Amino acid sequence: MRSHSTAQSQAAVIHPLLARAKPVHVGSGTRATVLSFAAPEIRVPPYLLTHYWWAYVHPKAVKLFERQWLVNLILWGNYERLRDAALAEMEGSFGGRSLQVACVYGDLTSRLSGRITSRGGLIDVVDVLPVQLSNLREKLPKNAPVRLLAMDSTNLKLPDASYDQALAFFLLHEQPGHYRERTLSELFRVVKPGGKIIVVDYARPRWWHPLRYIWRPLLAKLEPFALDLWRDEIGKWLPRSGATCLGRVTFFGGLYQKVVITR
Repeated sequence: MRSHSTAQSQAAVIHPLLARAKPVHVGSGTRATVLSFAAPEIRVPPYLLTHYWWAYVHPKAVKLFERQWLVNLILWGNYERLRDAALAEMEGSFGGRSLQVACVYGDLTSRLSGRITSRGGLIDVVDVLPVQLSNLREKLPKNAPVRLLAMDSTNLKLPDASYDQALAFFLLHEQPGHYRERTLSELFRVVKPGGKIIVVDYARPRWWHPLRYIWRPLLAKLEPFALDLWRDEIGKWLPRSGATCLGRVTFFGGLYQKVVITR
């Protein structure tokens, strides 16, 4: 079990920039440590403020969407299936160091933390929104082996080749193309050679899928960059060099996908 002081000392060893990070104390108890950086380094991207204030930025949005049943409903009953697919893919490296890019609603990170604890591993979760880090902190078990880092996914203040695996769970569809490309580039940089980058996100459903015609206009209205993943494969935004293997599995008639990129 790790205390706040232990987590902070590990941060200093892993990267000099982390030694200058200031803990953000949110709520009570001795939960996971949240580290923040100077304001210019964690400026909230404009697309989040413009398009996603209603889902992630406003504190009332967090209270509204942090409901397991609602997250499952939004994913048409597929949340648990997709969550478990991500966890199963990551299982082989639970004893090492894992990275989750962006907080998510639901119990994904809590379950991930529990499995990593049983294997003696560690996990870092990065997010650019303090309100999301605060929300996740309250969901995690006390003394979980998790560091919550206030960072932009396109500019990770983390050392090269420092993680055995990284997970992006329904993040890429929310980002404009150049942010998406930069996020994947950063993941390639921080994951060790031979490590895995796991992406779970939207995809283009089969032509016969009824939600292809119902969901498309809703996505276009509420999540304007999501249809990029209907038009193109994830490989479009990957660095030109570095991937040794790319595997893809689809779910629910093709509406969702799990892409596994091996460094």
